[in-house]
Amino acid sequence: MQEQSKSWKWPVPEFLNIGSACTDKHLGTSAENHPAVIVEDDQLGTTQITYGELSDKTNRFAQALIDMGLETGDRVLIRLPNSLAYPIAFFGTMKRGALAVPTSTLLSGKEVAYLAKDSGAKALVIHQNMWDDLKSQVFEDTQLNHVIIAGNTLPEDAPANCQLHSLDALLSEASAINQSHPTRADDPAYLVYTSGTTGYPKGVLHAHRALIGRMPASDFWFDFQGDDRIMHSGKFNWTYVLGSALMDPLYHGKTVIVHEGKNDATLWPRLIAKHKCTIFIGVPTIYRQIIQKTDFSAKDVPSLRHCMSAGEHLSDEMLTAWRERFEQDVYEAIGMSELSYYISQNKSRPIRPGAAGFPQPGHDVQLLDSELQPVVDGEEGMICLPDNDPGLFLEYWNLPEATKEAKHDGYFFTGDYARRDQEGYIWFLGRKDDIINTFGYRVSPHEIERVMKTHDAVADCVALGEEIGQDKVIVALCVIKHTNANVTEEALLAFGDQQLAKYKTPKRIHFMDDFPRTKNGKVLRKQLLQTIAGNH
Repeated sequence: MQEQSKSWKWPVPEFLNIGSACTDKHLGTSAENHPAVIVEDDQLGTTQITYGELSDKTNRFAQALIDMGLETGDRVLIRLPNSLAYPIAFFGTMKRGALAVPTSTLLSGKEVAYLAKDSGAKALVIHQNMWDDLKSQVFEDTQLNHVIIAGNTLPEDAPANCQLHSLDALLSEASAINQSHPTRADDPAYLVYTSGTTGYPKGVLHAHRALIGRMPASDFWFDFQGDDRIMHSGKFNWTYVLGSALMDPLYHGKTVIVHEGKNDATLWPRLIAKHKCTIFIGVPTIYRQIIQKTDFSAKDVPSLRHCMSAGEHLSDEMLTAWRERFEQDVYEAIGMSELSYYISQNKSRPIRPGAAGFPQPGHDVQLLDSELQPVVDGEEGMICLPDNDPGLFLEYWNLPEATKEAKHDGYFFTGDYARRDQEGYIWFLGRKDDIINTFGYRVSPHEIERVMKTHDAVADCVALGEEIGQDKVIVALCVIKHTNANVTEEALLAFGDQQLAKYKTPKRIHFMDDFPRTKNGKVLRKQLLQTIAGNH
């Protein structure tokens, strides 16, 4: 792995357009008539689009934006469920040379209005079912003057100075552009917003070269082979899914299957079997639900050969259980809105429980101290990467000071801490604010959580530093129990005492039904601390 990293050369061309690279690249090849995206929708049934059709429809969408008067660099806000309309709008916007701005369908109208105003979006793409929720809030004090509606019905109550368009009509009536806008690799391509753990969401602007920045993941996380068919449990709007379910697989000519609607633990194995999927991509919660709530096993999904996870750490217990039932490892990755995934586990080295894996070749991960010097193996340092990494974002939208704070002295400072062992494995510790300082010791909450999740009664847990007096902080554990599990605080404290170093053991347990989370499912640790503080 180290030798591959040293020899890695980034093939960044002068001109690159993500929209064209992911939809036009396969024209004239055997993949042209293969499905690019398949959507399993509870209401609409199964729909699909081939690479040839996707190329044509994205070209027509790009021309429609031109006809509306959208210029190079204008922003197009996309708020759609998992649907064929999503890749058409996402890639078509970039083919025009405009900036795609994905947003979650879980956001309120007020939150969407904030993103519309902050991004300065000129157009909005939504499903017809979202219109009533947005029409009274999203147009006030924004630059939106075009709304493109996916669905069969076009609303009649358009606000003043705003035109409503039917997506289907646009795609049938617009001509197709001859070629994508000639964007350079460093030109802006898309704008994603952080989930807003503190304050307002922060816009993260990416260049078209971000597609090249993901190339190492194709070999050192995905393990792409042949005509892979990929079942992804996520929503397109999430940064993790934009890459792993749209840009990466489509760039390599694979088929992606996603779902829209209600789901339960049985859904994913059933869809994997139905579509003969070779790769499954999910989050730890999905893997846990399948193990705990179904009887599915390897014999039910014979096509499956590779499993992937990100978002949070998959517990050792779940990894072991998945191996036993499905005869597969689950390969994890670490990423962020600013860089996507850059550290991952891979098939060339065994998975070490608790370790995040290795830096992917090409991503020159450094662990630096406060003097910007590399730390020795075994010591904690901030994860930093050279600021010329092709996968790295351009800037924080309208936040030059925040950009300067994160990118300086030739590095991007992630704010996350880790340590590297003598064999090169990276052990993720978390953000500085998450590190627990207890009686002179610095403890990673992730190490505690990894161990405590192995208890049979623990469905999920979060370790925090709870202040019990002036300069007195203890390790506390917030726990969600398995359904019908009967366990006491004393029993969990005793388990921690047996499994962890004394200074890491939880001293107090807080049982909860759920944790406060961001729209993307990440635990809001600061809010959780406030909750437990208010209980005393």
